[in-house]
Amino acid sequence: MRDTETKPWRMGLKMKILLILLTLLLICGAVLAAFLCGLRQASQAAEPQITGDLLASRLRSVQELVTVSYYYTNMGRFENQVDFYGWKVPFTTKSFIVSYDGVIKAGVDLEQLQVSIGGGEVTVTLPESRIISHEIPEDSLEVFDESDNLFNHITIEDYTAFTRDQKSAMEQRAVDGGLLDRANQEARTAVDSLLRIMPGLEEYTLTVK
Repeated sequence: MRDTETKPWRMGLKMKILLILLTLLLICGAVLAAFLCGLRQASQAAEPQITGDLLASRLRSVQELVTVSYYYTNMGRFENQVDFYGWKVPFTTKSFIVSYDGVIKAGVDLEQLQVSIGGGEVTVTLPESRIISHEIPEDSLEVFDESDNLFNHITIEDYTAFTRDQKSAMEQRAVDGGLLDRANQEARTAVDSLLRIMPGLEEYTLTVK
């Protein structure tokens, strides 16, 4: 008789335990779902919406993007003679030969770029590359065969003008050799790499030109 009375009581206890466990599982599931949903919303909120202004602002913060450096060694000759109404005065020639090293840096001014977004595509249009800097270290200058003249002395202005003319000549030589073309290509590659690591941009087709 006791076994018959005990069985319903045990079955009722088991049901209560199962209900409690089921309730706890449901509560835990709801809490986990809410937590994951919150994380997703926070992640979405942390990632800025991709806009043309946002991309342009990120790139323009770099300002000038140097993409190619052209190193060279050159030697040039300076010569000057007193000119009197088109007549070269004899024995007034001054001259010198200078050897020097230089570096020309080329790149793009990112302040001038344009960004457009539409139809799942991002298009970045860069300005043409230009020479950003040209330096000739003073310690690289070596003067040879300097010939001064009593009536036409070599001055600091002669060296300054010579350096300026040499810079212009070397820049033209570098441009003729394709310096700016290489800078354009490297700039496109660099900007493409910079943008592809930006969160959210993987959903767009990126074109840099």
